[in-house]
Amino acid sequence: MTTVHMTPVPSSTVVAYRDDGPLARAMGLLVAGQLPPLPPVVAGAFVTGVLLVLGVAGSDGLAVFAPAVTLLLAGPGSTHAHDGRFDWLVPPFLRLIEYSFVAACGFAHDLHPVLIFLLLGALAFHHYDLVYRLRQRVYPPLWLSTSGLGWDGRMMAVALIALSGWVTAGYVLLALYLWALFGWESLTCWLAAPRSGAETADEGTQD
Repeated sequence: MTTVHMTPVPSSTVVAYRDDGPLARAMGLLVAGQLPPLPPVVAGAFVTGVLLVLGVAGSDGLAVFAPAVTLLLAGPGSTHAHDGRFDWLVPPFLRLIEYSFVAACGFAHDLHPVLIFLLLGALAFHHYDLVYRLRQRVYPPLWLSTSGLGWDGRMMAVALIALSGWVTAGYVLLALYLWALFGWESLTCWLAAPRSGAETADEGTQD
């Protein structure tokens, strides 16, 4: 069971921190890792910021197109090794884009703040868990980023929710799904992972 959580090993931990979904990974295959990842992500953050300023609500809410634009810019860089000097900035920029878009869509449609933070909390929990487990060299299974939709799929889902008009129900369902998925996978992962030598030594001392 443990090997399931430790494979496949990405080319670098920065790549794993990206939390790419199937859409971004598919676009990365088109350029075979030849596109530097940081400049397109910075451009995506800029475009998203501009679209959010232009507005989200209403039929003319151009910000709903931010996920597609960000995917086109940042997706192809998903297969790069992220071994550049500043490529570690890519995951924080992706977090900024995703969280800002989720919050902006919710507030623009007068969604209760509790529901917005419920969804953001699921994302924050997942990304904290991702950082912590990678520090322990415990890599998440590939199916988790697929089932969790990745930053790209989640932004697309929120955009579709905003366009449908069923914002409250959409946010609630998406938040509950992500909390259940990430919480269950995190729990089973840590229960299956072998304990470190330090933890074993501590238990032996206590005995």
